[in-house]
Amino acid sequence: MNQSLHYDVLIIGSGAAGLSLALQLPSDVSCAILSKGNLASGSTFWAQGGMAAVLHDRDSIDAHVNDTLVAGAGLCHEPAVRYSVSRSRNVVDWLMTQGVEFDLREDQPDDEFREFHLTMEGGHSHRRIVHSADRTGRAIAEVLTARAKETSNIHLLTERCAVDLIREADRCVGAWVLNTATNEVTAMGARAVVMATGGASKAYQYTSNPDGASGDGIAIAWRAGCRIANLEFNQFHPTCLYHPKAKSFLITEALRGEGAILTLPSGERFMPRFHEQEELAPRDIVARAIDHEMKRLGLECVYLDISHRDSHFVKSHFPTVYARCLSLGIDITQEPVPVVPAAHYTCGGVVVDQHGASDLQGLYVIGETACTGLHGANRMASNSLLECFVYATAAAAHIAAQRPSSVQKSLPLWDDSLVRSSDENVVIKHNWRALRGLMWDYVGIVRSERRLQYARGTVKLMQDEINDFYRRFVISRPLLELRNLSQVAALMIDCALHRKESRGLHFNSDYPDTNSLAENTILVPANSPLKNSLASPLLKLPRYDSSI
Repeated sequence: MNQSLHYDVLIIGSGAAGLSLALQLPSDVSCAILSKGNLASGSTFWAQGGMAAVLHDRDSIDAHVNDTLVAGAGLCHEPAVRYSVSRSRNVVDWLMTQGVEFDLREDQPDDEFREFHLTMEGGHSHRRIVHSADRTGRAIAEVLTARAKETSNIHLLTERCAVDLIREADRCVGAWVLNTATNEVTAMGARAVVMATGGASKAYQYTSNPDGASGDGIAIAWRAGCRIANLEFNQFHPTCLYHPKAKSFLITEALRGEGAILTLPSGERFMPRFHEQEELAPRDIVARAIDHEMKRLGLECVYLDISHRDSHFVKSHFPTVYARCLSLGIDITQEPVPVVPAAHYTCGGVVVDQHGASDLQGLYVIGETACTGLHGANRMASNSLLECFVYATAAAAHIAAQRPSSVQKSLPLWDDSLVRSSDENVVIKHNWRALRGLMWDYVGIVRSERRLQYARGTVKLMQDEINDFYRRFVISRPLLELRNLSQVAALMIDCALHRKESRGLHFNSDYPDTNSLAENTILVPANSPLKNSLASPLLKLPRYDSSI
Protein backbone atom coordinates (compact mmCIF):
# COMPACT_ATOMS: atom_id res chain seq x y z
CA MET A 1 0.00 0.00 0.00
CA ASN A 2 1.51 3.33 -1.07
CA GLN A 3 2.03 5.97 1.56
CA SER A 4 4.17 9.02 2.25
CA LEU A 5 6.31 10.03 5.21
CA HIS A 6 7.85 13.40 6.06
CA TYR A 7 11.01 14.40 7.87
CA ASP A 8 13.02 17.60 8.11
CA VAL A 9 16.11 15.77 6.86
CA LEU A 10 16.32 12.47 4.98
CA ILE A 11 19.79 10.89 4.99
CA ILE A 12 20.36 8.04 2.55
CA GLY A 13 23.30 6.02 3.87
CA SER A 14 24.30 4.94 7.38
CA GLY A 15 28.09 5.20 7.25
CA ALA A 16 30.44 7.72 8.85
CA ALA A 17 29.21 10.65 6.75
CA GLY A 18 25.49 10.11 7.27
CA LEU A 19 25.70 9.29 10.98
CA SER A 20 27.96 12.21 11.85
CA LEU A 21 25.76 14.66 9.95
CA ALA A 22 22.66 13.46 11.80
CA LEU A 23 24.37 13.77 15.17
CA GLN A 24 25.29 17.39 14.47
CA LEU A 25 21.78 18.57 13.56
CA PRO A 26 19.78 20.59 16.10
CA SER A 27 17.72 18.43 18.44
CA ASP A 28 14.42 19.83 17.11
CA VAL A 29 15.18 18.70 13.53
CA SER A 30 13.54 15.36 12.71
CA CYS A 31 15.90 13.13 10.79
CA ALA A 32 15.66 9.69 9.15
CA ILE A 33 18.72 7.62 8.25
CA LEU A 34 18.17 4.90 5.64
CA SER A 35 20.38 1.82 5.35
CA LYS A 36 20.15 -0.71 2.51
CA GLY A 37 20.92 -3.53 4.89
CA ASN A 38 21.81 -3.42 8.57
CA LEU A 39 23.49 -0.32 9.99
CA ALA A 40 26.97 -1.86 9.69
CA SER A 41 26.69 -2.88 6.04
CA GLY A 42 28.58 0.09 4.56
CA SER A 43 32.27 0.67 3.89
CA THR A 44 32.97 2.60 7.12
CA PHE A 45 32.62 -0.52 9.27
CA TRP A 46 35.34 -2.29 7.27
CA ALA A 47 37.88 0.56 7.07
CA GLN A 48 41.08 -0.71 8.68
CA GLY A 49 43.72 1.99 8.38
CA GLY A 50 42.68 5.24 10.02
CA MET A 51 42.18 8.95 9.45
CA ALA A 52 44.76 11.54 8.42
CA ALA A 53 45.01 14.55 10.74
CA VAL A 54 47.61 17.10 11.80
CA LEU A 55 48.13 16.18 15.47
CA HIS A 56 51.84 16.59 16.16
CA ASP A 57 54.12 19.62 16.47
CA ARG A 58 56.52 18.09 13.93
CA ASP A 59 53.70 18.04 11.37
CA SER A 60 51.86 21.02 9.88
CA ILE A 61 48.74 21.90 7.92
CA ASP A 62 50.95 23.09 5.05
CA ALA A 63 52.78 19.74 4.95
CA HIS A 64 49.53 17.77 4.90
CA VAL A 65 48.13 20.05 2.19
CA ASN A 66 51.26 19.70 0.09
CA ASP A 67 51.31 15.89 0.40
CA THR A 68 47.67 15.77 -0.71
CA LEU A 69 48.33 18.04 -3.70
CA VAL A 70 51.29 15.91 -4.79
CA ALA A 71 49.31 12.66 -4.50
CA GLY A 72 46.40 14.25 -6.41
CA ALA A 73 48.64 14.71 -9.47
CA GLY A 74 47.84 18.36 -10.05
CA LEU A 75 44.06 17.99 -10.02
CA CYS A 76 43.15 18.66 -6.38
CA HIS A 77 40.94 21.68 -5.73
CA GLU A 78 43.38 23.42 -3.39
CA PRO A 79 40.74 25.40 -1.44
CA ALA A 80 38.97 22.09 -0.66
CA VAL A 81 42.25 20.53 0.48
CA ARG A 82 43.11 23.38 2.84
CA TYR A 83 39.50 23.56 4.05
CA SER A 84 39.57 19.86 4.98
CA VAL A 85 43.05 19.64 6.47
CA SER A 86 42.64 22.75 8.61
CA ARG A 87 39.64 21.11 10.30
CA SER A 88 41.29 17.75 10.99
CA ARG A 89 42.07 18.40 14.65
CA ASN A 90 38.48 19.53 15.26
CA VAL A 91 37.24 16.28 13.71
CA VAL A 92 39.42 14.16 16.01
CA ASP A 93 38.25 16.15 19.04
CA TRP A 94 34.59 15.72 18.07
CA LEU A 95 34.96 11.98 17.54
CA MET A 96 36.57 11.63 20.96
CA THR A 97 33.69 13.52 22.58
CA GLN A 98 31.37 10.96 20.98
CA GLY A 99 33.36 8.16 22.61
CA VAL A 100 35.75 6.99 19.88
CA GLU A 101 39.00 5.72 21.42
CA PHE A 102 42.12 6.12 19.30
CA ASP A 103 45.36 4.28 20.04
CA LEU A 104 47.89 6.12 22.20
CA ARG A 105 51.64 5.68 22.33
CA GLU A 106 52.72 2.86 24.61
CA ASP A 107 56.07 4.42 25.54
CA GLN A 108 54.61 7.28 27.61
CA PRO A 109 53.14 7.57 31.13
CA ASP A 110 49.43 6.90 31.39
CA ASP A 111 48.19 10.46 31.88
CA GLU A 112 46.08 12.99 30.02
CA PHE A 113 49.05 14.27 28.02
CA ARG A 114 49.85 11.01 26.25
CA GLU A 115 50.22 11.39 22.49
CA PHE A 116 48.33 9.50 19.81
CA HIS A 117 50.04 6.56 18.18
CA LEU A 118 50.31 7.80 14.61
CA THR A 119 51.09 5.55 11.66
CA MET A 120 52.64 6.30 8.29
CA GLU A 121 50.92 5.53 4.98
CA GLY A 122 51.73 6.01 1.31
CA GLY A 123 52.14 9.61 0.10
CA HIS A 124 52.45 11.11 3.59
CA SER A 125 55.65 12.90 4.66
CA HIS A 126 54.86 12.52 8.38
CA ARG A 127 53.23 10.04 10.72
CA ARG A 128 49.72 11.47 10.89
CA ILE A 129 47.28 8.55 10.73
CA VAL A 130 45.25 8.33 13.92
CA HIS A 131 43.72 4.88 14.35
CA SER A 132 42.11 2.30 16.58
CA ALA A 133 44.33 -0.73 16.00
CA ASP A 134 43.53 -1.95 12.46
CA ARG A 135 39.75 -1.61 12.83
CA THR A 136 39.31 2.15 12.94
CA GLY A 137 36.19 2.14 10.79
CA ARG A 138 34.51 -0.40 13.03
CA ALA A 139 35.37 1.59 16.15
CA ILE A 140 33.94 4.78 14.65
CA ALA A 141 30.85 3.09 13.20
CA GLU A 142 29.94 1.34 16.46
CA VAL A 143 30.25 4.52 18.53
CA LEU A 144 28.34 6.76 16.10
CA THR A 145 25.60 4.14 15.67
CA ALA A 146 25.22 3.89 19.43
CA ARG A 147 25.00 7.70 19.73
CA ALA A 148 22.39 7.81 16.94
CA LYS A 149 20.25 5.16 18.68
CA GLU A 150 20.31 7.30 21.81
CA THR A 151 19.22 10.47 20.00
CA SER A 152 15.46 11.00 20.00
CA ASN A 153 15.21 13.07 16.80
CA ILE A 154 17.06 10.44 14.72
CA HIS A 155 15.03 7.59 13.20
CA LEU A 156 17.07 4.61 11.93
CA LEU A 157 15.37 2.69 9.10
CA THR A 158 17.05 -0.48 7.80
CA GLU A 159 16.34 -2.57 4.68
CA ARG A 160 15.55 0.60 2.67
CA CYS A 161 16.78 1.26 -0.87
CA ALA A 162 16.43 4.67 -2.49
CA VAL A 163 14.87 4.37 -5.94
CA ASP A 164 14.96 7.95 -7.21
CA LEU A 165 14.73 11.51 -5.93
CA ILE A 166 11.50 13.51 -6.09
CA ARG A 167 12.20 16.80 -7.84
CA GLU A 168 9.85 19.75 -8.14
CA ALA A 169 11.16 22.54 -10.40
CA ASP A 170 14.81 22.93 -9.35
CA ARG A 171 14.40 21.59 -5.83
CA CYS A 172 14.68 18.12 -4.30
CA VAL A 173 11.69 17.53 -2.02
CA GLY A 174 12.19 13.88 -1.13
CA ALA A 175 12.81 10.38 -2.47
CA TRP A 176 11.00 7.19 -3.38
CA VAL A 177 12.23 4.42 -1.11
CA LEU A 178 11.84 0.65 -1.42
CA ASN A 179 11.34 -1.33 1.77
CA THR A 180 13.01 -4.62 0.82
CA ALA A 181 11.32 -6.46 3.71
CA THR A 182 7.79 -5.63 2.48
CA ASN A 183 8.48 -4.80 -1.22
CA GLU A 184 6.57 -1.53 -0.78
CA VAL A 185 7.72 1.81 -2.20
CA THR A 186 7.16 4.87 -0.01
CA ALA A 187 7.42 8.54 -0.95
CA MET A 188 9.52 10.24 1.74
CA GLY A 189 9.39 14.03 1.82
CA ALA A 190 12.07 16.22 3.42
CA ARG A 191 13.26 19.79 3.62
CA ALA A 192 16.75 18.50 2.86
CA VAL A 193 17.88 15.19 1.38
CA VAL A 194 21.43 13.96 1.98
CA MET A 195 23.13 11.37 -0.22
CA ALA A 196 25.81 9.51 1.75
CA THR A 197 25.72 6.18 -0.06
CA GLY A 198 29.43 5.53 -0.62
CA GLY A 199 31.22 4.74 -3.85
CA ALA A 200 30.90 2.44 -6.83
CA SER A 201 33.73 -0.08 -6.51
CA LYS A 202 31.32 -2.98 -7.04
CA ALA A 203 31.54 -2.03 -10.71
CA TYR A 204 34.70 -4.14 -10.74
CA GLN A 205 35.09 -7.90 -10.50
CA TYR A 206 37.63 -7.60 -7.67
CA THR A 207 36.95 -5.07 -4.92
CA SER A 208 37.78 -4.49 -1.28
CA ASN A 209 34.32 -2.97 -0.71
CA PRO A 210 31.17 -4.59 0.69
CA ASP A 211 28.39 -5.56 -1.70
CA GLY A 212 26.46 -2.31 -1.21
CA ALA A 213 29.08 -0.15 -2.96
CA SER A 214 26.98 0.06 -6.12
CA GLY A 215 27.14 3.77 -6.89
CA ASP A 216 23.52 4.41 -5.91
CA GLY A 217 23.90 8.03 -4.83
CA ILE A 218 25.92 9.00 -7.90
CA ALA A 219 23.44 7.45 -10.33
CA ILE A 220 20.37 8.78 -8.51
CA ALA A 221 21.80 12.32 -8.32
CA TRP A 222 22.76 12.20 -12.01
CA ARG A 223 19.23 11.20 -12.98
CA ALA A 224 17.92 14.10 -10.87
CA GLY A 225 20.07 16.61 -12.78
CA CYS A 226 23.34 16.90 -10.83
CA ARG A 227 26.75 17.21 -12.44
CA ILE A 228 29.35 14.55 -11.80
CA ALA A 229 33.12 14.92 -12.03
CA ASN A 230 36.31 12.86 -12.37
CA LEU A 231 34.81 9.36 -12.30
CA GLU A 232 37.71 8.10 -14.42
CA PHE A 233 39.79 8.08 -11.24
CA ASN A 234 39.05 4.73 -9.60
CA GLN A 235 41.54 3.85 -6.90
CA PHE A 236 42.70 0.26 -6.79
CA HIS A 237 44.02 -0.75 -3.39
CA PRO A 238 47.31 -2.55 -4.03
CA THR A 239 46.88 -5.25 -1.40
CA CYS A 240 43.70 -7.27 -1.18
CA LEU A 241 44.09 -10.79 0.23
CA TYR A 242 44.28 -13.37 -2.54
CA HIS A 243 42.60 -16.52 -1.26
CA PRO A 244 39.64 -18.56 -2.58
CA LYS A 245 37.88 -18.36 0.80
CA ALA A 246 38.50 -14.65 1.43
CA LYS A 247 36.05 -12.37 -0.34
CA SER A 248 37.16 -8.74 -0.55
CA PHE A 249 39.41 -8.76 2.53
CA LEU A 250 41.68 -5.74 2.54
CA ILE A 251 45.23 -5.88 3.85
CA THR A 252 45.62 -2.40 5.30
CA GLU A 253 48.21 -0.02 3.90
CA ALA A 254 49.38 0.56 7.46
CA LEU A 255 51.32 -2.73 7.20
CA ARG A 256 53.51 -1.13 4.56
CA GLY A 257 53.68 1.97 6.76
CA GLU A 258 55.18 -0.24 9.48
CA GLY A 259 57.74 -1.86 7.21
CA ALA A 260 56.00 -4.61 5.21
CA ILE A 261 57.62 -5.21 1.83
CA LEU A 262 56.20 -6.41 -1.49
CA THR A 263 57.92 -9.36 -3.12
CA LEU A 264 57.69 -11.72 -6.06
CA PRO A 265 57.24 -15.47 -5.34
CA SER A 266 61.03 -15.73 -5.37
CA GLY A 267 61.27 -13.29 -2.46
CA GLU A 268 62.70 -10.49 -4.63
CA ARG A 269 61.51 -6.96 -3.83
CA PHE A 270 60.31 -5.02 -6.87
CA MET A 271 59.01 -1.64 -5.67
CA PRO A 272 62.52 -0.06 -5.58
CA ARG A 273 62.49 -0.42 -9.38
CA PHE A 274 59.30 1.64 -9.69
CA HIS A 275 59.50 4.53 -7.22
CA GLU A 276 61.91 6.19 -4.80
CA GLN A 277 59.40 5.81 -1.95
CA GLU A 278 59.28 2.07 -2.64
CA GLU A 279 56.35 0.43 -0.78
CA LEU A 280 55.21 3.85 0.50
CA ALA A 281 54.68 5.28 -2.97
CA PRO A 282 51.15 6.56 -3.75
CA ARG A 283 48.63 3.79 -4.25
CA ASP A 284 48.24 4.21 -8.01
CA ILE A 285 51.95 3.64 -8.51
CA VAL A 286 52.03 0.61 -6.22
CA ALA A 287 48.92 -0.90 -7.85
CA ARG A 288 50.34 -0.40 -11.37
CA ALA A 289 53.67 -1.88 -10.32
CA ILE A 290 51.94 -5.01 -8.99
CA ASP A 291 49.77 -5.21 -12.11
CA HIS A 292 52.90 -4.87 -14.29
CA GLU A 293 54.79 -7.62 -12.48
CA MET A 294 51.80 -9.98 -12.50
CA LYS A 295 51.32 -9.54 -16.25
CA ARG A 296 55.06 -9.66 -17.01
CA LEU A 297 55.58 -12.94 -15.15
CA GLY A 298 52.09 -14.44 -15.52
CA LEU A 299 51.52 -14.41 -11.76
CA GLU A 300 48.21 -14.86 -9.97
CA CYS A 301 49.42 -12.70 -7.08
CA VAL A 302 52.43 -11.12 -5.37
CA TYR A 303 53.33 -11.21 -1.67
CA LEU A 304 53.32 -8.78 1.25
CA ASP A 305 55.81 -9.64 3.98
CA ILE A 306 55.95 -8.20 7.52
CA SER A 307 57.37 -11.34 9.14
CA HIS A 308 60.65 -9.54 9.88
CA ARG A 309 58.91 -7.36 12.49
CA ASP A 310 58.46 -8.45 16.11
CA SER A 311 55.50 -10.83 16.35
CA HIS A 312 54.02 -9.06 19.41
CA PHE A 313 54.10 -5.75 17.54
CA VAL A 314 52.35 -7.27 14.52
CA LYS A 315 49.65 -9.00 16.59
CA SER A 316 48.92 -5.93 18.73
CA HIS A 317 48.84 -3.40 15.90
CA PHE A 318 47.10 -5.56 13.30
CA PRO A 319 44.84 -7.96 15.22
CA THR A 320 42.13 -8.05 12.56
CA VAL A 321 44.52 -8.85 9.71
CA TYR A 322 46.40 -11.37 11.86
CA ALA A 323 43.24 -13.20 12.95
CA ARG A 324 41.66 -13.30 9.49
CA CYS A 325 44.81 -14.56 7.80
CA LEU A 326 45.42 -17.12 10.56
CA SER A 327 41.86 -18.44 10.06
CA LEU A 328 42.92 -19.22 6.48
CA GLY A 329 46.18 -20.89 7.52
CA ILE A 330 48.46 -17.90 6.99
CA ASP A 331 50.54 -16.68 9.95
CA ILE A 332 51.65 -13.18 8.96
CA THR A 333 54.27 -13.16 11.72
CA GLN A 334 55.99 -16.09 10.03
CA GLU A 335 55.22 -15.92 6.30
CA PRO A 336 54.23 -13.51 3.52
CA VAL A 337 50.61 -12.85 2.52
CA PRO A 338 49.41 -13.37 -1.09
CA VAL A 339 47.86 -10.13 -2.39
CA VAL A 340 46.36 -8.61 -5.56
CA PRO A 341 45.06 -5.11 -6.39
CA ALA A 342 41.31 -4.53 -6.06
CA ALA A 343 38.94 -1.64 -6.74
CA HIS A 344 38.83 0.33 -3.54
CA TYR A 345 37.74 3.98 -3.78
CA THR A 346 35.78 6.21 -6.16
CA CYS A 347 37.67 9.52 -6.26
CA GLY A 348 35.10 11.37 -8.38
CA GLY A 349 31.41 11.78 -7.77
CA VAL A 350 28.64 14.36 -7.53
CA VAL A 351 29.90 17.95 -7.72
CA VAL A 352 29.37 19.80 -4.41
CA ASP A 353 30.48 23.03 -2.76
CA GLN A 354 32.09 23.52 0.65
CA HIS A 355 28.72 22.96 2.34
CA GLY A 356 28.21 19.61 0.58
CA ALA A 357 25.40 21.23 -1.44
CA SER A 358 24.77 19.89 -4.95
CA ASP A 359 23.38 21.63 -8.05
CA LEU A 360 19.83 20.74 -6.97
CA GLN A 361 18.43 22.86 -4.16
CA GLY A 362 17.74 20.85 -1.04
CA LEU A 363 20.10 18.01 -2.04
CA TYR A 364 23.39 17.50 -0.20
CA VAL A 365 25.99 14.90 -1.13
CA ILE A 366 28.79 13.88 1.25
CA GLY A 367 31.41 11.19 1.69
CA GLU A 368 32.60 8.97 -1.15
CA THR A 369 29.49 9.82 -3.21
CA ALA A 370 30.68 13.43 -3.59
CA CYS A 371 33.40 15.13 -5.58
CA THR A 372 34.69 17.93 -3.36
CA GLY A 373 38.00 18.24 -5.19
CA LEU A 374 39.98 16.98 -2.17
CA HIS A 375 41.31 13.85 -3.85
CA GLY A 376 42.09 15.12 -7.34
CA ALA A 377 43.42 12.36 -9.58
CA ASN A 378 44.42 10.10 -6.69
CA ARG A 379 43.17 9.92 -3.11
CA MET A 380 45.96 10.06 -0.56
CA ALA A 381 45.64 7.32 2.04
CA SER A 382 43.29 8.02 4.97
CA ASN A 383 42.05 11.38 3.69
CA SER A 384 38.63 9.89 2.96
CA LEU A 385 37.42 9.52 6.56
CA LEU A 386 38.57 13.10 7.17
CA GLU A 387 36.51 14.27 4.18
CA CYS A 388 33.42 12.44 5.49
CA PHE A 389 33.46 14.28 8.80
CA VAL A 390 34.50 17.71 7.50
CA TYR A 391 31.69 17.89 4.96
CA ALA A 392 29.13 16.24 7.24
CA THR A 393 29.80 19.01 9.75
CA ALA A 394 29.56 21.69 7.06
CA ALA A 395 26.34 20.26 5.60
CA ALA A 396 24.71 19.94 9.03
CA ALA A 397 25.45 23.61 9.77
CA HIS A 398 24.17 24.70 6.35
CA ILE A 399 20.96 22.68 6.66
CA ALA A 400 20.33 24.06 10.15
CA ALA A 401 20.87 27.61 8.93
CA GLN A 402 18.47 27.22 5.97
CA ARG A 403 15.44 26.03 7.95
CA PRO A 404 12.72 26.32 5.25
CA SER A 405 9.44 27.50 6.74
CA SER A 406 7.32 24.66 5.39
CA VAL A 407 7.57 21.05 4.29
CA GLN A 408 6.13 19.83 0.99
CA LYS A 409 3.10 17.76 2.04
CA SER A 410 1.75 16.60 -1.31
CA LEU A 411 4.06 14.04 -2.87
CA PRO A 412 3.54 11.95 -6.00
CA LEU A 413 2.87 8.33 -5.14
CA TRP A 414 4.61 5.34 -6.68
CA ASP A 415 2.69 3.77 -9.57
CA ASP A 416 3.43 0.08 -10.07
CA SER A 417 0.06 -0.82 -11.56
CA LEU A 418 1.53 -1.85 -14.93
CA VAL A 419 4.40 -4.02 -13.73
CA ARG A 420 4.45 -7.69 -12.83
CA SER A 421 6.66 -10.12 -10.95
CA SER A 422 9.51 -11.44 -13.04
CA ASP A 423 10.29 -15.04 -13.80
CA GLU A 424 13.47 -13.98 -15.66
CA ASN A 425 15.81 -12.96 -12.83
CA VAL A 426 18.60 -14.71 -14.71
CA VAL A 427 18.81 -11.47 -16.72
CA ILE A 428 19.88 -9.60 -13.59
CA LYS A 429 22.43 -12.23 -12.55
CA HIS A 430 23.91 -12.43 -16.04
CA ASN A 431 24.28 -8.66 -16.37
CA TRP A 432 25.86 -8.40 -12.91
CA ARG A 433 28.60 -10.82 -13.91
CA ALA A 434 29.03 -9.37 -17.37
CA LEU A 435 29.25 -5.75 -16.21
CA ARG A 436 31.83 -6.37 -13.49
CA GLY A 437 33.98 -8.55 -15.72
CA LEU A 438 33.82 -6.01 -18.54
CA MET A 439 34.86 -3.12 -16.28
CA TRP A 440 37.76 -5.15 -14.83
CA ASP A 441 39.09 -6.17 -18.24
CA TYR A 442 38.47 -2.96 -20.21
CA VAL A 443 38.31 -0.07 -17.71
CA GLY A 444 40.79 -1.30 -15.10
CA ILE A 445 44.25 -0.28 -13.93
CA VAL A 446 45.57 0.15 -17.51
CA ARG A 447 43.24 1.34 -20.31
CA SER A 448 43.29 2.07 -24.03
CA GLU A 449 41.00 3.95 -26.41
CA ARG A 450 39.92 0.75 -28.13
CA ARG A 451 39.05 -0.97 -24.85
CA LEU A 452 37.13 2.07 -23.62
CA GLN A 453 35.13 2.41 -26.84
CA TYR A 454 34.23 -1.28 -26.76
CA ALA A 455 33.23 -1.04 -23.11
CA ARG A 456 31.04 2.02 -23.78
CA GLY A 457 29.12 0.26 -26.54
CA THR A 458 28.65 -2.89 -24.50
CA VAL A 459 27.47 -1.02 -21.39
CA LYS A 460 24.99 0.93 -23.52
CA LEU A 461 23.42 -2.36 -24.68
CA MET A 462 23.32 -3.58 -21.08
CA GLN A 463 21.63 -0.37 -19.97
CA ASP A 464 18.94 -0.76 -22.63
CA GLU A 465 18.16 -4.27 -21.41
CA ILE A 466 18.29 -3.30 -17.72
CA ASN A 467 16.04 -0.26 -18.19
CA ASP A 468 13.53 -2.32 -20.15
CA PHE A 469 13.52 -4.85 -17.30
CA TYR A 470 13.07 -2.00 -14.79
CA ARG A 471 10.01 -0.69 -16.63
CA ARG A 472 8.30 -4.06 -16.95
CA PHE A 473 8.85 -5.82 -13.63
CA VAL A 474 8.52 -5.33 -9.87
CA ILE A 475 11.67 -3.73 -8.54
CA SER A 476 14.10 -5.34 -6.09
CA ARG A 477 17.38 -4.40 -4.46
CA PRO A 478 19.52 -6.35 -6.99
CA LEU A 479 17.69 -4.68 -9.89
CA LEU A 480 18.03 -1.19 -8.40
CA GLU A 481 21.72 -1.70 -7.70
CA LEU A 482 22.34 -3.07 -11.20
CA ARG A 483 20.46 -0.14 -12.75
CA ASN A 484 22.55 2.32 -10.74
CA LEU A 485 25.86 0.57 -11.27
CA SER A 486 25.39 0.31 -15.04
CA GLN A 487 24.69 4.06 -15.09
CA VAL A 488 27.81 4.85 -13.07
CA ALA A 489 29.89 2.48 -15.23
CA ALA A 490 28.75 4.41 -18.31
CA LEU A 491 29.72 7.69 -16.61
CA MET A 492 33.12 6.27 -15.63
CA ILE A 493 33.78 5.28 -19.22
CA ASP A 494 32.59 8.64 -20.59
CA CYS A 495 34.92 10.45 -18.19
CA ALA A 496 37.81 8.18 -19.19
CA LEU A 497 37.17 8.81 -22.89
CA HIS A 498 37.23 12.57 -22.29
CA ARG A 499 40.70 12.46 -20.72
CA LYS A 500 43.34 12.34 -23.44
CA GLU A 501 46.29 11.87 -21.10
CA SER A 502 47.50 9.70 -18.24
CA ARG A 503 47.23 11.28 -14.80
CA GLY A 504 47.04 9.83 -11.31
CA LEU A 505 44.77 6.79 -11.25
CA HIS A 506 43.88 7.05 -14.94
CA PHE A 507 46.47 5.42 -17.18
CA ASN A 508 45.71 5.22 -20.91
CA SER A 509 48.34 3.38 -22.94
CA ASP A 510 47.39 5.43 -26.02
CA TYR A 511 48.05 8.68 -24.11
CA PRO A 512 50.87 7.79 -21.68
CA ASP A 513 52.00 11.39 -21.08
CA THR A 514 50.51 13.95 -18.70
CA ASN A 515 49.22 17.22 -20.15
CA SER A 516 50.72 20.47 -18.88
CA LEU A 517 47.25 21.79 -17.99
CA ALA A 518 45.30 19.88 -15.36
CA GLU A 519 41.55 19.99 -16.01
CA ASN A 520 38.61 18.32 -14.30
CA THR A 521 36.29 16.08 -16.28
CA ILE A 522 32.78 17.35 -15.56
CA LEU A 523 29.70 15.82 -17.18
CA VAL A 524 26.44 17.77 -17.25
CA PRO A 525 23.09 15.92 -17.49
CA ALA A 526 20.45 17.15 -19.93
CA ASN A 527 18.11 18.04 -17.05
CA SER A 528 20.68 20.04 -15.06
CA PRO A 529 19.02 22.91 -13.13
CA LEU A 530 22.08 25.02 -14.00
CA LYS A 531 21.69 24.71 -17.78
CA ASN A 532 19.85 28.02 -18.02
CA SER A 533 21.75 29.72 -15.22
CA LEU A 534 24.71 32.07 -15.44
CA ALA A 535 25.44 31.72 -11.73
CA SER A 536 28.54 29.57 -12.19
CA PRO A 537 30.52 27.88 -14.99
CA LEU A 538 29.21 24.35 -15.47
CA LEU A 539 32.63 22.85 -16.13
CA LYS A 540 34.40 24.16 -13.02
CA LEU A 541 34.28 23.05 -9.40
CA PRO A 542 32.56 25.53 -7.04
CA ARG A 543 34.53 28.36 -5.46
CA TYR A 544 35.21 28.35 -1.72
CA ASP A 545 34.64 31.18 0.69
CA SER A 546 37.95 31.42 2.57
CA SER A 547 36.30 33.28 5.45
CA ILE A 548 34.28 30.22 6.48
